[in-house]
Amino acid sequence: MLVVNPYKDLDKGKKAQVALMFNNIARKYDFLNHFLSLGIDKLWRKKAIKLLRSHQPKRMLDIATGTGDFAIAALKLNPDSVVGIDISTEMLAVGREKIIKKGLQNKISLFEGDSENIQFGDNSFDAITVAFGVRNFENLEKGIGEMYRVLDKGGKLVVLEFSKPRKFPIKQIYNFYFFKILPFWGRIVSKDVSAYTYLPESVENFPDGDKFIQICKSCGFDTVQEQRLSFGIASIYIGTK
Repeated sequence: MLVVNPYKDLDKGKKAQVALMFNNIARKYDFLNHFLSLGIDKLWRKKAIKLLRSHQPKRMLDIATGTGDFAIAALKLNPDSVVGIDISTEMLAVGREKIIKKGLQNKISLFEGDSENIQFGDNSFDAITVAFGVRNFENLEKGIGEMYRVLDKGGKLVVLEFSKPRKFPIKQIYNFYFFKILPFWGRIVSKDVSAYTYLPESVENFPDGDKFIQICKSCGFDTVQEQRLSFGIASIYIGTK
C-alpha cells in the first residue's frame, strides 16, 4: 500500500506529519468536519455507536479521538469510562476544553498516545472505536494488531471510515466534491494548504471494503462485517475478538 503523507516536501515520517497537520487545523477541525460533510458525520457516529448497544461495553477506548466527538457520543452506551488517545496535542487540548465545558471529565479521559504502540495492557477494554482515523496510521497492520491486543476476549471493534462509492452517478459526484470542492474550502478555512488535499488522497489510497476486512482478520479478528453508509461514502466495520 502506497504511503500518502500530508506534506510532500517535509522530511518526516507519516506519523509525525499527521500529528503536525492536526495540530495546525485543530481549532478549525470541528467546524470543517461538520460543514464539509453537511452534518452527515454526526449521523454516521450515532449509527456506529448504536451497533455497540447490545454489547453493553463498560471499558471503552477511542483511538485517534481528536477533539473527542466519538468518545462523547459513546456515553450513550452508559459505560463506566471512556479513554481517548491521539497523537495530536492540539486536538486533545480542544477535546479537553469540550469535555470540561460539558462536565464530562469524570467519564472521559484523553491522553496523548500512539495507535501503533498503545500504552495500555493486554485485554484492557471491552470495546474500541475509531472514527476517520485508521487511514492515517503509518502502519495499518500494526495499528489493527495493537487494537486487537488491548481488546478483551469477546470485545468489539467498531471502525468508521470513508469509503469509495462505486456506482454511477454517486461515484462521479463524490469524486468531484472530494477532489475539487472540499480541498478548496478546507484551504480557505483552515489556512493549511495540504491538510484537505491529503484527505481525499488518503481516502483514495485506503484499502476499504473486503481489503480492510481481510487486514482485520489477518490481525486476529474473528468475524468482521461491513455496513456501507450514504451510498458507499463511508463504512462501518465491526470486528469481534
